[in-house]
Amino acid sequence: MCSSSFLFSIALTRSTLWATYRRHKRGSGIRSVRDSHGSGEPVPAARPASTVTPVDGAYAENSLSALVRRVREHAAGRDGRYLLGIVGPPGAGKSTLSVRLRNALNVESPIAEIAPMDGYHLTNAQLDAAGSLARKGEPDTFDTAAFLANLRRLRDTPIGEPVPWPIFDRAVHDPIPAGLVFERQTIVLTEGNYLLLDDVGDREWSAVRKLLDECWYLDAARELLEHRLLRRHIRGGRTPAAARTKVHESDLRNADLIDATKARADLVLRQRGRRYEIQS
Repeated sequence: MCSSSFLFSIALTRSTLWATYRRHKRGSGIRSVRDSHGSGEPVPAARPASTVTPVDGAYAENSLSALVRRVREHAAGRDGRYLLGIVGPPGAGKSTLSVRLRNALNVESPIAEIAPMDGYHLTNAQLDAAGSLARKGEPDTFDTAAFLANLRRLRDTPIGEPVPWPIFDRAVHDPIPAGLVFERQTIVLTEGNYLLLDDVGDREWSAVRKLLDECWYLDAARELLEHRLLRRHIRGGRTPAAARTKVHESDLRNADLIDATKARADLVLRQRGRRYEIQS
């Protein structure tokens, strides 16, 4: 797990960033991604392996460990970063899975960090000017070009050189530029709704998959999605009626769009309590 002594490389005060991170995806544990000691020493590489282990019955007793081992084996021996996409409908638990994977991968040393897609929301001002604020969260309300550009930077920038990454502040419902700075992490988990989507208008979503080494789809029952999303929106300040409108007129419609991309994933997972079952 990342050390609490990590430092942010952005021009915001320590106290402001701490407050932002506490609000951002409550409980996610996202932090700065500089090496924890500031020593400049390289982070140890993931454990080498000659073959990639399938996630099947042989590891059914500990599904998260099997997923961690799969990531380590895919990432082993690379010169650059390994990029894993975690996709699924809103409310499926992508952030929770990402945090659990990140923490497990970082038990020995801080080799992994999360690069959330939601930092690429267009700002409320941009959406309002375009008359799209009510549709916030739909595929054309993201800065897809910037997301693609920074995914390429994560792939192509040598380990040790900084790559800034925006985060989404749920308190003000707007992105914060350079909320994270990647330097020595060799494994990046990018999570979001549209990683497997076809192009939408001038948004080149189909290019995202080509930049990822693997992409996993986290599935969930529609009733569970609805329950989680209603709770999320009410906690975010919406009235129950407004939350229901948001869920039924936006979130679940997006969930149907995302569900149609499931077949393109390398793995399809479904959470059962603390475990993750492999659907395909």
